[in-house]
Amino acid sequence: MSVNSPDPVRQLDVVLVKAGRTKIRYAAELLFDDGTRLAVRAPWAGDGVRDFGFVRFERGDVFTEYYWRDRWYAVKEVRDRAGQVKGWYCDITRPATLAGAELVVEDLDLDLWISADGTDVRRLDEDEFEESGLAVSDPAAAAAAVAALDELERLAREGGFDALVA
Repeated sequence: MSVNSPDPVRQLDVVLVKAGRTKIRYAAELLFDDGTRLAVRAPWAGDGVRDFGFVRFERGDVFTEYYWRDRWYAVKEVRDRAGQVKGWYCDITRPATLAGAELVVEDLDLDLWISADGTDVRRLDEDEFEESGLAVSDPAAAAAAVAALDELERLAREGGFDALVA
């Protein structure tokens, strides 16, 4: 490749697994991979609008997603079509794995939302987590999931969250 030609963009499929089944699969552009943390960028992959009441995900939104191979969460920065940050949606997951062109992440139901201005920090889906039975079937994973949610909430409320996505 010549010096003046750009490096080819590396495309990945992000595969979000829940309860042993693929919940969603979507194409994303790999931004970087340092061996522990990697980042991808993708447009909103959902069908239509998803209105949570406190934020809407819709066509034109762009997600910059950060995954770790050694942490139990993923952090997704959400921007609208004009480039304004809406906030960060954090999924509690098992550590991510990259196999070939597939980034596989297992969703453990717990989530955290942080608004762009940091004033709205809310835990989500704790009822779904309880109903999943993970605390009984895999107590160590359940404890790691709760600890990860607690860590993200602490970072969002007390400072230090920005370092995760820098």
